[in-house]
Amino acid sequence: MDIRASRPEDVDQVEKLIVARMDPSDGVDARLLMTDQDAGCDWVGVAAEGDRIVSTATLMDETVTLAGLDIPAGQVEQVATDVEHEGRGLVRQLMDWAHERSARRGHLIQIMIGIPYFYRQFGYTYSIPIKQTRALAKRPEAVAGHTIRRATESDVPALKRFQDDVQRNFDLRMGHTTPCWRWLINRTGSTTWVVERDGTPVATGRSTPAEEGDVVLGEIAGDDDAVKALVHLVNPDSVVERLPVLEEFLEPRRPGLEQYLVRIPDVPKLFEHLRPVFTKRLRGKEPTDVLLGFYRTHVRFRWDGEEIGPYEWGGTVIGPGEQGGAGIAPDLLAPLLFGPHGIDGLQRQFTDVYPGPDKDLMYALFPPVTSDLLTFYLP
Repeated sequence: MDIRASRPEDVDQVEKLIVARMDPSDGVDARLLMTDQDAGCDWVGVAAEGDRIVSTATLMDETVTLAGLDIPAGQVEQVATDVEHEGRGLVRQLMDWAHERSARRGHLIQIMIGIPYFYRQFGYTYSIPIKQTRALAKRPEAVAGHTIRRATESDVPALKRFQDDVQRNFDLRMGHTTPCWRWLINRTGSTTWVVERDGTPVATGRSTPAEEGDVVLGEIAGDDDAVKALVHLVNPDSVVERLPVLEEFLEPRRPGLEQYLVRIPDVPKLFEHLRPVFTKRLRGKEPTDVLLGFYRTHVRFRWDGEEIGPYEWGGTVIGPGEQGGAGIAPDLLAPLLFGPHGIDGLQRQFTDVYPGPDKDLMYALFPPVTSDLLTFYLP
């Protein structure tokens, strides 16, 4: 079995495989990406048995922004294996291919939506809340002066502006790249909408096709009247929660919490990259030595009141709390850095996360994080 990047001659087979295991619209997505000038076949890994493609996975370039700092990230999508070749470890090999390729691209984390449990086998941890999809309890009335149309590629600057306006209110965000906007506008698996008022774009959203069942409307952005007009004109069955203006129209939230999966391949590299974020959080704190224990590894650094000194990485530290530090289970580091609980909330859920004696310092270093992520597929 040959695990490799796909080639132009593989496009038809990859599309056929994805359609067989997923949906026709997913095959359209595969072709859009594999033939795109900014992505192409290098983004798609395949398992080839001779001339036959029997498994595939796609690695997309993303940027996650935390407290104003961009973090290069990868997202794995469109994982599919031929039925006759399931159970042979091909997805594991393709995930290894994706992670190696991701490292070469400079990604410091990987993020994805996946089958429950499955991707935890490859080092992913449930970390970031996915906004709930909630049924409409009532529908907004028509708002005069608004019209709706499908987005075109010329709308991309406006679409990005609408999403930026919403996402700047969150600590952690991920928007669509320009190539991704092109794929979304041209795909058949969802429709990207533009609402206009007096000929000017004022809102956007993305909905699923009616033929797939209940219509879901997500990625809603724009001013209040335009957003209400969008929901009225699309007439969805449910909405991905996001904006307060729609709260009165939605059914109550359900129990439970779906989450994005995050993988951190190299903790020291990520910590070095996050130095500006940690520095900003520690402003106003008295000089101190900081110890963070991750059970098999640990890091020490000096906070001098202005800057963070060099990170000093080492092995196991027994009882970091007894040395004035914090203890953090390594598989909970992603939810600590990117999740909604912070170290204070995580310590209430997990015995192997504790802030140690200097709680105020650790609460400042690892606060709760609000988030808003846009992914290729609607949640």
